[in-house]
Amino acid sequence: MIRSSIWKLEMSTQYEKSDPTPPTGSRSCLYDLLCSDTPRWERPSDADTTSWLLRKETWRSFGPQARLERMLEDTGNRVCADCGSPDPKWVSLSIGVFICIKCSGVHRSLGSHISKVLSVKLDEWTEDQVDGLVNLGGNIVVNNKYEAFLPNNLKKPRPDSSIEERSDFIKRKYEMQQFLEGEQTSCRLQPHHRTPSSTLPLPPGYPLLNEKKHSEKQSRHRIGNRFRNSWGRKDSDHLKISKKSNSLAGMVEFVGLIKVNVVKGTNLAVRDMLSSDPYVILALGHQSVKTRVIKNNLNPVWNESLMLSIPENIPPLRVIVYDKDTFTTDDFMGDAEIDIQPLVAAAKAYEKSKIQESMQLGKCVANRDNNFLKDGIINLADGKVKQEISFRLQNVERGTLEIELECVPLTQ
Repeated sequence: MIRSSIWKLEMSTQYEKSDPTPPTGSRSCLYDLLCSDTPRWERPSDADTTSWLLRKETWRSFGPQARLERMLEDTGNRVCADCGSPDPKWVSLSIGVFICIKCSGVHRSLGSHISKVLSVKLDEWTEDQVDGLVNLGGNIVVNNKYEAFLPNNLKKPRPDSSIEERSDFIKRKYEMQQFLEGEQTSCRLQPHHRTPSSTLPLPPGYPLLNEKKHSEKQSRHRIGNRFRNSWGRKDSDHLKISKKSNSLAGMVEFVGLIKVNVVKGTNLAVRDMLSSDPYVILALGHQSVKTRVIKNNLNPVWNESLMLSIPENIPPLRVIVYDKDTFTTDDFMGDAEIDIQPLVAAAKAYEKSKIQESMQLGKCVANRDNNFLKDGIINLADGKVKQEISFRLQNVERGTLEIELECVPLTQ
């Protein structure tokens, strides 16, 4: 007991005599942890640490958009992480890299469970999203991880590379993780198949789920460095053989992007005892995204914006509503198909024109075929081509949905 007391006294004395200036570099993390998690310990006074804490908070004080712009000024973030195109304006939030618009289409085709894509300028960022992006480290840090064992005979895509080259490389890099750093791959003794969080049941006739499952079966991880090259050759050969049977989501050119704001639902169908827990899936070709779930509400208000790439051969936009169930399969609550070609045509015409003032560019007349509740007017406002659509859900006893569409050209 006496020795223990003497030791504690000596340690306390040494700490009081130590330099009160907060440490920097790698030691600052330890210091921050000790000071925040053990407030009863003796530590430098608030007066001594005020300037240091202010420096820590200064970065957040700029706001999320300004912080993003500052991140883009970093050397590694000035070019696309995958093909090297200058001035990237898109971000994979879940992976943590800045990418160009062409590579963003391929990332989006992987599914949001692998790569959630946002625009630096077109999306509204939160502090938490920017914090997460900062913590992932940016292009250099992420590439050091995902390209740690890039074969010498494999060249990364270039800014002028074809969509096939981009798709092949990006899938191998992020979905199959063929070039991942050895410390993480060596401990995976068995192939691991991801189960995407966004995988959801679709009505009969929708091929989206089967294609995702087929794609998941082809993903594999490397087992140690010794067999990395031989596995890489097998994967490459397998990709060539199965290109036709795989989803072609990343193998098509994109003519633009469509931003869909899911506004609200009205008088939706009951799927639980007295209500439902609805959410919406948007699908365009082989891409799909979903809204959040709103609990116990037949008149939900989402006001949630989601973005999809527009393929060259423009398919209809599929809108599917489900009721979220915890222990059973989610219940179907209706669907619809929206023809977005008139909106895209209007956006292309506007790009070639010199129109500056707000005006109506066209409309889709409500009829039995499209089940619109009113004409879908295509407007030009503040340089944006938008369309508001209200429609009845099909294959269900009741329910309507209201969405807002905006066509975004690739130049943005």
